[in-house]
Amino acid sequence: MDGVLADVYSRFFELHEKETGSRLSIADVSGKLEAEAFQNQLKWVTTPGFFRTVPVMKGSIEGLKTLNSRFKMIVVSMATEFPQSLTDKQLWIHDNYPFISWQQLVFCGDKSLIRADIMIDDHPKNLDNFTGETIMFTQPHNILLKDIRHKRVSSWEEIESLLL
Repeated sequence: MDGVLADVYSRFFELHEKETGSRLSIADVSGKLEAEAFQNQLKWVTTPGFFRTVPVMKGSIEGLKTLNSRFKMIVVSMATEFPQSLTDKQLWIHDNYPFISWQQLVFCGDKSLIRADIMIDDHPKNLDNFTGETIMFTQPHNILLKDIRHKRVSSWEEIESLLL
């Protein structure tokens, strides 16, 4: 969900600038995990309401709607890492992707439990042990990774081109 459907980085950049007065660029945070790139990231993601305010990833509503009409889609989030985010994330999905039913949501702490044909994610740790086809959605923390075994995409248009 985060980094594929939810544009958490735009919110991180916004909050960082609001709190520090300094504007970070993609280059400033490239190759760093979110908590390393943004000093207050843990505070933000553990604040109730944070996940209700995250913008949707460009093209994701239309893209997911199209894929959902052709495939059995499941939205998976490691929401149990930040338990206060569970309700926020469920309501955010409902508000932004009303065509995704509650039966298509899985909140977990370990994505290696998921068995499916394809996984789209932004973190290699979630893709590396997945047994199906893997697609890595480019985000600043993974942008510098080379020689990965995952197909890489940078937009929802690319996801649709690969899968349709």
